[in-house]
Amino acid sequence: MLRTLGSCSLALVLAAPVAAQRIDQLGDFTKRFVSVTEPVVALTGVTVLDGTGAAARRDQVIVLREGRIAAVGAAGDVAIPAGARVMPLAGHTVIPGIVGMHDHMFYTAPGGRRVAATVSSTRLYLASGVTTIRTTGSNAPYQDINVKAQVDRGEVPGPRIHVTAPYVTGGGGGYMAEVHSPEQARRFVAYWGEEGATWVKAYTTIRGEDLKAAIEEAHRRGMKVTGHLCSVSFQEAVALGIDNLEHGLFTASDFDPGRVPDECSGSLMAISTRSENASPDTEAWRRTIEVMIRRGVPMTSTLAVYEMAFPGRGSREPRMIEAMAPEVREAYLAQRKVIDENPNPVLTTAMLHNAMAFEKAFHDAGGLLAAGVDPTGIGGALPGFGDQRNYELLLEAGFTPAQVVRIMTLNGARILGIEQDLGTIEVGKLADLVVLEGDLTADGSVIQRTRVVFKDGVGYDPAPLIASVKGRVGII
Repeated sequence: MLRTLGSCSLALVLAAPVAAQRIDQLGDFTKRFVSVTEPVVALTGVTVLDGTGAAARRDQVIVLREGRIAAVGAAGDVAIPAGARVMPLAGHTVIPGIVGMHDHMFYTAPGGRRVAATVSSTRLYLASGVTTIRTTGSNAPYQDINVKAQVDRGEVPGPRIHVTAPYVTGGGGGYMAEVHSPEQARRFVAYWGEEGATWVKAYTTIRGEDLKAAIEEAHRRGMKVTGHLCSVSFQEAVALGIDNLEHGLFTASDFDPGRVPDECSGSLMAISTRSENASPDTEAWRRTIEVMIRRGVPMTSTLAVYEMAFPGRGSREPRMIEAMAPEVREAYLAQRKVIDENPNPVLTTAMLHNAMAFEKAFHDAGGLLAAGVDPTGIGGALPGFGDQRNYELLLEAGFTPAQVVRIMTLNGARILGIEQDLGTIEVGKLADLVVLEGDLTADGSVIQRTRVVFKDGVGYDPAPLIASVKGRVGII
């Protein structure tokens, strides 16, 4: 499609209604993980957080028909169709399917491990209620493209996948693509646009003129550009026309007092999160937020992966540890011990909270904030599980449950341009829903207790999805 359509025509195609994937379009292997197959289903007695930011509604009925939401309302106000499968779910919360906006299909862990984990990631995302992802940088792009096609054909279980091209950076790229001229940047974007990528991910050492060329070529093709930046500041990237910015304060060189344009400080994270460099009292704080909002540039929160770097933080929850391959588990726990027992840590909880405060300030000023796990770093932010952890961390940052659900659902859908079909629980939208055991408004940990995950109205059972990759994260 990208080979023959200009940006205007592409926009029209993307705006067209999306067809639901029916149960009869799923292969036998995918059906192993399905627990709800009926074309008409009624969820009764549920608490609904609908993704719009509205307060929770109690004792609701949601009717799903042929892959879409047919009715939502209070018990007694919604007629349950004859022949529907009725699922009594008192004591459960239903939210829209999570839209993971920084959800790689590769995984990293201590010791230099980097794995194209397309099997474990897709299953864990879906099991955790993440029904749509943007890969936001690829380690094995053709594997991502092929897996997306397999999911779309129903051959394997997984979320909807929006493919991002390989990382593009300046010097020191390693496994990433390096560009050292605007022409190189344009060629890179053109190639991956032809291959089917819809987003480009700029990385830390890219120069401003090369980023500008990449953005221009992407926009010419109807693609978008996001960035994990350093050599280019947030304010500079906004001026160049970037469409999204990743990681918030952790990668914003606007807050480096010694910054040299087009150069990246290797210690930016420790610099930008210090309150003396970044606080609501600084001009850089106010100006960066103002510029992003004025130009309509969203930001992606990835607190789950950054939490790993802070002493006394990070996770050792049993389900995460059990999911890891034994050697990955050993390496992760050893690295966790080193970080936690460091007598002179560079990073402190106060710095983490400062980064949270920046995200809250951006949101409260009217900025569009989304979220994703970024399953990299030392390996403690697993696909799906880390998305769920983001829910708890955003609560810690001061957001309400309704606000966090909106950040993790509708806001991501808006950035991807799919909000007409996904992101909220509304009549006519695709039936992507997460059924959680418990009251999510009273206990943030309920986000981990997925009972059924509906994608296109087909209900997937999280337990066998998770069991199928137990002890294999870091291998497949």
